[in-house]
Amino acid sequence: MARNAIGIDIGGTHIRAARIAGDGTILDRRAIATNRNAAACLQSCRDLVAALRDGGTAAIGVGVPGQVDVATQRALSGGYVDLSTLPFAAELGAATGLPVTIDNDASMALLGEARVGAARGLSHAVLLTIGTGIGGAILDSGRLLRGRGTAGQLGHLTVVPDGRPCVCGRRGCVETESSGTAFATHLAEAGLSPDLRAEDLLARSDPAAAEVLHRWAAPLRRAIDTLITTLAPEAVLIGGGAGQVALSALARVPPAQSWFSAPVLPAALGDDAGVTGAALAALTAGRRAVLVNGVPASGKSGIAAALSARTGWPILSLDTMKNPFLLQFAPVDRPTNRRFGTAAYDAIFDMVAQHAPDATVIIDAWFGFQPPEVLHAGLARAGITQTAQVWCHARPDTIAARYAARVSSRPAGHPGLDYVPELQALAGRARPLDGIPVIQADTETALDLDSLTRDLRTLLDRPTD
Repeated sequence: MARNAIGIDIGGTHIRAARIAGDGTILDRRAIATNRNAAACLQSCRDLVAALRDGGTAAIGVGVPGQVDVATQRALSGGYVDLSTLPFAAELGAATGLPVTIDNDASMALLGEARVGAARGLSHAVLLTIGTGIGGAILDSGRLLRGRGTAGQLGHLTVVPDGRPCVCGRRGCVETESSGTAFATHLAEAGLSPDLRAEDLLARSDPAAAEVLHRWAAPLRRAIDTLITTLAPEAVLIGGGAGQVALSALARVPPAQSWFSAPVLPAALGDDAGVTGAALAALTAGRRAVLVNGVPASGKSGIAAALSARTGWPILSLDTMKNPFLLQFAPVDRPTNRRFGTAAYDAIFDMVAQHAPDATVIIDAWFGFQPPEVLHAGLARAGITQTAQVWCHARPDTIAARYAARVSSRPAGHPGLDYVPELQALAGRARPLDGIPVIQADTETALDLDSLTRDLRTLLDRPTD
């Protein structure tokens, strides 16, 4: 049976859940009314999982309102449902026997849009979800921006100084002015019927309707303009239950003329964004590694540096870790150099294990110097669940010439000129690692960094086996 995950999106009105395949296809779905009591909400999620799971269900992802510490998988705060009062992820996992991944609901929605929706292929995007409240999330270099752990609470951007008080403790947050709840407030203040919808006002041409729509949409426009100026995204997506009608209202409030611009687009997944992102996050949970592989002098370091500059992923290099020991313990013979290399190899995986649970790292090494089982043991120890390989190669004579040219600048302990014939022969027979998806990189030709980055993200975003 095909592997799948259950995604759950806890909203202000409904808890939506779906069983979702690795390609984002929704296989089955359920929805129930939201209970604001944390324990009752947890029980609802248990019931939804029981109704949806099948023999292929491998994990659960949950988008929860409020701030989430992703590293500890704990809800820190809440809006309409406060789950900070209990270890929600741990209890749901214990009750179902499945691994559980939780994150802020808007973050999960943006992950869904990035994998299979309107942000697919984008490296930098912002999502605002308009519903009972306003959620937000930021995609930076293809990954969610978390700051110290909880960045992305965009509903609490101040857009009306000295405006209405917000539950966050401040005044004039965009959530207090442009959410679905805020729309009802604007209606009441205008003396209009509470039964009116934004769609009803958009169909009217009277001043009262226009004024309510302006009061509702203008603060959202100010928030969007601020985000564009601050983050320079490729696009700002508007989603959530009231996302489409909010976009229609925004069309009546043009952006200010400015140096800064970005398209404002409708999210593509609608109410399915949260459940889709949550399920796909659960299927791809864990650390990720790009293995920049190749024999010495194959051009690994240059490609690793270019990738890191483009993506923000940190580099762990075998030589960088080993070289200080060669210098400290000089002179070093070749067997000792190899022992230092083995120790550095082990240390890399121990260091990755200290990274955030959803971190992506670049490992720059010649992976052929150790048996494959050593690599796989290190990946498991580091909690790396997704890998992709960049195989750096060039003609053997080119590699030999490169190595010879840099021998004098390498710490003593690295093989000298006498190694060049051996390296040239190795370059002729070396091959990428088996069992790890590979992207070829001919380092004698110009690097298409955009294509390489895009292809790597596609490989890393695939569901785990």
